[in-house]
Amino acid sequence: MTPVDILILSNGPGEVTTWVRPVVKALRQKLGDDRSVVRISVVLSPCPNATGKEGAIALSYPEVDRVHSPEHFWQFLLWGKTFENWDWRSRGVVIFLGGDQIFPVVIGKKLGYRTVVYAEWEARWHNLIDRFGVMKPQVAARVSQKYAHKFTVVGDLMLEASSHSSLVIGHSLLTNDQEQMTNDQGQITNLIGILPGSKAAKLTQGIPLMLAIAEHIHANRPQTKFVIPVAPTVDLQTLASFGDSQKNPFVEIFGISNVSLIIPEDGKNKASLKTEMGLTVELWQENPAYDLLSQCCICLTTVGANTAELGALGVPMIVLLPTQQLDAMRSWDGLPGLLANLPGVGSTFAKLINWVFLSRKGLLAWPNIWAQEEIVPELVGKLQPAEIGEIVLDFLAHPEKLDEIRAKLRQVRGESGAAQKIAQIVCEEIG
Repeated sequence: MTPVDILILSNGPGEVTTWVRPVVKALRQKLGDDRSVVRISVVLSPCPNATGKEGAIALSYPEVDRVHSPEHFWQFLLWGKTFENWDWRSRGVVIFLGGDQIFPVVIGKKLGYRTVVYAEWEARWHNLIDRFGVMKPQVAARVSQKYAHKFTVVGDLMLEASSHSSLVIGHSLLTNDQEQMTNDQGQITNLIGILPGSKAAKLTQGIPLMLAIAEHIHANRPQTKFVIPVAPTVDLQTLASFGDSQKNPFVEIFGISNVSLIIPEDGKNKASLKTEMGLTVELWQENPAYDLLSQCCICLTTVGANTAELGALGVPMIVLLPTQQLDAMRSWDGLPGLLANLPGVGSTFAKLINWVFLSRKGLLAWPNIWAQEEIVPELVGKLQPAEIGEIVLDFLAHPEKLDEIRAKLRQVRGESGAAQKIAQIVCEEIG
């Protein structure tokens, strides 16, 4: 086989973790691990949701050979030169996994490579892109017949979470590796996952709100266990700072007691957050955390890729979007995200954008979008921790309600295998 380069274009933290990861795994499975034959490069474009750690995460994937950071992206797009002056092989494929769909058109032309675009909801530049892998048949149905041969329905890349869950638990929070067990007093112990997001815009309200909910649950069911699967882009000290009333005014707004970060010196136990009310929340840093999430009876989560992963795993959830401060939500994609983060005037734009969004809000969680109905609760507004805590306690008291949600999630999650199908398209383009 003639040596080839595979160039993956991506941008934000969600795309890098939920799209790039499974695709590079599938590519290596199909094309082999000989880097002299197949070299995989990841080029990141700027994204308003970026944390600055996307490059390090992409480079941590053993299947990836090199990563180009977003701050040098425009230089590469315009002139075809990378910051480190990479060499490129004569044959290759550009794969679009996040950003603007014009990027693979420009870069593919400069390098003389074939182009493959993964499209969730809309496919563009039909005449200039070689192949499209689309999430649903409806995306391809809107395309002119003369381009229909370019389209393949591959499914939803976010569903790859279920196929990559090994279900082999290395460290279990519940001794029976199950969602619940009975302790020595005959009480049912449940594990609840807390997923507040990875960006400061979400963590500012998410951490104090979700910990306040957990405190309410813990006060009524002290045997309940809680865990936060820490996003790879967030360090523990930063995460804990959002529970500090001196640094985050929402700690007082949601009425949570002071939060401390506990890091055991022996290195055997996990780090944790502990509140003055006696709540302990374990911090899980292994990533991805699919095996851990599979143990949870229910999760509290914000909107985003988290909801797709939980849905794919069949884990019930309550999706929370607090609006105590409208300008705190600035993690939008595209132009709205750029406007909301402008210096000086960003707060005004954020309030306007979020007011428009909330007035037109449809379904927010991915499983609900898939099903076109509210399978999992979506709570939006000036959320009160005690009220949400009571909802969770009701679910724990009536596990049949959680069973019903699990069954519906399994019905709508569809088939996995999108990454393998994309890898097959790439193989065909190489051939």
